[in-house]
Amino acid sequence: MLSFECDYNNGAHPKVLQHLIDTNQKQSLTYGFDEWSESARRKIRQACQCPDADIYFLSGGTQANATVIDSCLATCEAVISADTGHINVHEAGAVEASGHRVIALPSADGKLMPDTLATFMQVYETDESRDHVAQPGMVYITFPTEMGTLYTADEITAIHAICRKYDLQLFVDGARLGYGLMSTDSDVTLPWLARHCDVFYIGGTKVGALCGEAVVFPRGNAPKHFFSNVKRHGALLAKSRVVGVQFDALFTDSLYFDISRHAIVMAQKLRQVLQEAGMTFYMLSPTNQQFILLPTEQAHELKRRIDFTLWGPSPQDPSLMICRFVTSWATTEQDIEQLRKLL
Repeated sequence: MLSFECDYNNGAHPKVLQHLIDTNQKQSLTYGFDEWSESARRKIRQACQCPDADIYFLSGGTQANATVIDSCLATCEAVISADTGHINVHEAGAVEASGHRVIALPSADGKLMPDTLATFMQVYETDESRDHVAQPGMVYITFPTEMGTLYTADEITAIHAICRKYDLQLFVDGARLGYGLMSTDSDVTLPWLARHCDVFYIGGTKVGALCGEAVVFPRGNAPKHFFSNVKRHGALLAKSRVVGVQFDALFTDSLYFDISRHAIVMAQKLRQVLQEAGMTFYMLSPTNQQFILLPTEQAHELKRRIDFTLWGPSPQDPSLMICRFVTSWATTEQDIEQLRKLL
């Protein structure tokens, strides 16, 4: 069946897979101390323009989120997120399981807006009972958001300034980072992002790798015992080279950015096909996720012929279903043409 269900339902990019094959017969140190992980770290530091960055390779996105948040926060501290944020919706309470509350604030187009954050912090600061509640210690944003939208550089700058004012850490979930950076609407670069947050991660699972994410503390500011916390959260592979080798390939000759750009080109063609078929868009996304609205019965009928995600009923009209179509590094021109014929 033709699938636009997600951006991690393929295996690895051929160059990533080939690098795994080429290194397979070689012995190495374990737990991320192998030569390919070290090479990947050097390449990522160069791409981020952060020569002192601490970089760790973790098994997946939920593990990265839960481990970073738990490692950076004191036991009484909470993390602030948009209500649509991945840690608040699709991670089965992983953050709360480590004892940290997720403070979910209203979002706009999937984004936590600076004025919403500023208002919340002003109210918190003037609350005489603030010492009796979970203490805000971190702000979590995703780039791109769960709705395929992008924070502008001005919005991130404003959020970063609020974090500095209130002594909050800023954490950027980059599970789909490549697709955000390569969007033609993005005014954010990887080095710029690294300068405007305390920690972020570069997604591999959804951008050409079999598995794995690269957590980056851009100023060498990893918390004490972070490596031990990675293991404590079950996010450390004994054969961590499996992730390191993949990122070594992804950050060779700009592969990560090239394949991300390809997904954006395919998403633009996907949007055109959906528009030509008369589809109504739930919101316009400049990245690799496209959301349309269909009557519920029609959505289920179409899903029998094309694989996509039934995101849920529209808040504005529950009779309409939000349907998500996603492109990836692996989407082909043939996929787009086949979709055109099926629609």
